[in-house]
Amino acid sequence: MDSKQAMLNIVKYTGGTILTVGISIFLYGFFISDYSAITGIGIGTIMGAIFIFLMGIFFVATEEMQEKRDKGIRVIQ
Repeated sequence: MDSKQAMLNIVKYTGGTILTVGISIFLYGFFISDYSAITGIGIGTIMGAIFIFLMGIFFVATEEMQEKRDKGIRVIQ
């Protein structure tokens, strides 16, 4: 359980940091800068942060299911 909690914390803080950077890049490109490419970079960074977060959650859930697959009731035909 300790390794899963550590992985969730890493994914949470990494995704949150990248999401914050992406939002700030997007807001800078949308309101301040005259270049529309900066807005696109901000949107891409936000989508990357969401992807990193979802993949981390998926890996933790997969690891959890791998540990619990031997438990339960066996059905013998």
